[in-house]
Formats: sequence, structure tokens, C-alpha cells
Amino acid sequence: MIYFDNAATTYPKPESVKKAVMSAVANYGSSGRGGHPIASRTSAAVYSARERIADFFGAEPENVVFTYNCTHALNLAIQGIMCKGGHLIISSLEHNSAARPAVRMAESGKIRLSAAQVYNDVNRTVESFRKHIKKDTKAIVCTIASNVTGQILPYREIAELCRKHGIVLIADGAQACGIIDVKLTDGINILCTAGHKGLYGITGTGLLISDGKYDIPPIIQGGTGSSSQSLSQPVLLPESLESGTVGTAGIMSMKAGVEFIEKLGIKRIFSHEERLCRILINNLERDRRIKIYRNKNSEYVPIVSFNIGNIPSERVAAELAENGFCLRAGLHCAALAHAQLGTDTGTIRFAPSVFSKEDDVISLASAVHRQCKNL
Repeated sequence: MIYFDNAATTYPKPESVKKAVMSAVANYGSSGRGGHPIASRTSAAVYSARERIADFFGAEPENVVFTYNCTHALNLAIQGIMCKGGHLIISSLEHNSAARPAVRMAESGKIRLSAAQVYNDVNRTVESFRKHIKKDTKAIVCTIASNVTGQILPYREIAELCRKHGIVLIADGAQACGIIDVKLTDGINILCTAGHKGLYGITGTGLLISDGKYDIPPIIQGGTGSSSQSLSQPVLLPESLESGTVGTAGIMSMKAGVEFIEKLGIKRIFSHEERLCRILINNLERDRRIKIYRNKNSEYVPIVSFNIGNIPSERVAAELAENGFCLRAGLHCAALAHAQLGTDTGTIRFAPSVFSKEDDVISLASAVHRQCKNL
């Protein structure tokens, strides 16, 4: 099988990531639980990973919180920041990981919610967010790049808008981190991302990274390994948001993934993956029945969504799978984005990785063209 579903989870993983996981299983116990040698070396390893990841994103180690995935991080951020009410703005391209907790809080009367339209024009998009700002607007949730089309939102400009109005910017970096150079210095207050996508970690890993300017009340309380004498949750990061034993093997996989990216070079990774996207687009554009969801006025991470006429995307993806190609089809957990695109039955999503090969992309394009004829 030829794998082009890296926007969901990168596969295969670098050898260094595999080795890091095996080493963690063989050598580490629980971090922050006890003073014996195994606990101590585990705590040291976890802190080393925290430092390395903090440096990668331009943060302080104590503001790096390990989560189960990006969804977990977004829920911590959104429900924490908005716990006392107020007005929240999300974009029209948000993943359900951000949209669902926001809508749930709005439906329960805890917050007021608005959705800003995203356009293929930076100024129009920023103005759309600005128009929704109210006196009680507390936060903006903005995906850095759409998981459906790969469109990169003007997150730096939105960050500046937030700064001027004293608003918290919560950024979803699931499709951007490890692909483009995202830093807190871009103006992001809270960055949420997945470990198992562009960072090449294993599944069940994620990050919440704060600039430390805003308090994030926890939505989960429990054992933290520190302040055990108190029945109240610690108030300082990262312990306040890391209830329970952290996943050491997953954390080590993220550290190894970040080191892999730094060694190879993030610009080199992007260039390779985007070149493969251009090869696919150039091949598919020859058939007018194929609709490609990219606009020349926008910038994209290496994702290409397409459809063949009115044929349901799941049917196309199923037949591609029978021919040896793994692509995701459907709504990609992003109902808002598909509502904007008008793709009620979803799209077929192509997402290469640094390990993807040009010949395999050309073979995929040929398989798509055969489907056009058959379907």
C-alpha cells in the first residue's frame, strides 16, 4: 500500500522515532513519581524533551504541556480560557476539535460564539475577524492551516489584531507544525498541536504550548506528582494541566520527531512535500471532471483535496485503496470547512510526507485518471 494520508497521521515514522519509543519502554518508568533511580532518570528525560520542544517553538519549558492529542489541547485551551463566559470567535474552517467544544459552550449558555469567514484574500479574512470583535470578546480560535484544503490562514495578522484588542489567540497547529516554521513569537498566545502528524511522533500525543500571559484553569483535576499534600490542583504550568501520569514513550517520540525535523530542515521538508502536491495537481488538471480545491490567491501546506465530478468521495477513495493507494475521503471532521466549500459529500485528500516518492504520486495520478474513465 502507498500511503498518502499523512494529514491524519504520518506513516512511516523515522527510524529515530521508533528507537526512541523502544528505548522509553525498556528504560523508563513514571515521571515525577518517586525519587528512586528509574523515576529520576524518567523525570530527567521528560524534562529534556520539554526543553527541546520548547526551543523548537520559541517557548519556555514550563509552558509546554503534554496532552493526548491536539483535540485534548484545544479543549483544555478553549474551555479553560472561556470558563467564566464571554464572547469567542472561531474561523469558518475550524476542525471539529475546536468547533465542537465552542458550540457546546455556546449551546449551554456559557459563552457567545461567532464564526469569521475565511476568504482567499488576507485583508478580507482579517477584516472578517475584526468585524466580529465585541467588548467582551475573550479569545479567537484560528487554525493555522485547514485540514481539508491546506489553506494557510493569515495567523500572524490575526495575532496582531488580537494583540491590539487584548484578545487571546488560540492557534490550532495540527496541520502546520513540523511543516512550516511556527513560533510563539508569531503572536500566538496558546498553540495546540498534534504530536503524531508533522512532528512524526506516535499516536496519542499532543501539545499545548502557552506564552504564559494568560491563566488556563484546568478542566481535569487529579494526581500531578507535585503538591500531593493539597487537595487542590496546582496552579502553575505544566502541572496544572497535566493530571495523571504522562505518556513517556509518546513524549520521547515527539522529541525524536522534532530532532528529525531540525536535522533535515523544515524548509526542505515543505519543499519536498509541496513539490509532490504540484506534480499531482499538474497531472490531475488535465481532466476537467476533476475539481481541485486550491485557489491561486492563497497559500497552502502540502495538502490537495479533490473530487471527480459528483461521485461520492468515499467511493473514489475505496477504489483507490483497491489499487493500493491510501487517501482519506469524507468530511475530515471539519463540517464548517465543507459547508464553506459546498462539498456535502466531502473530498478526497492527498497528503504526502517527507518519505513520499515522486513515482508513487505519478502512479496515483494515473489511477485517478483511470477512475475518471471507469466511473
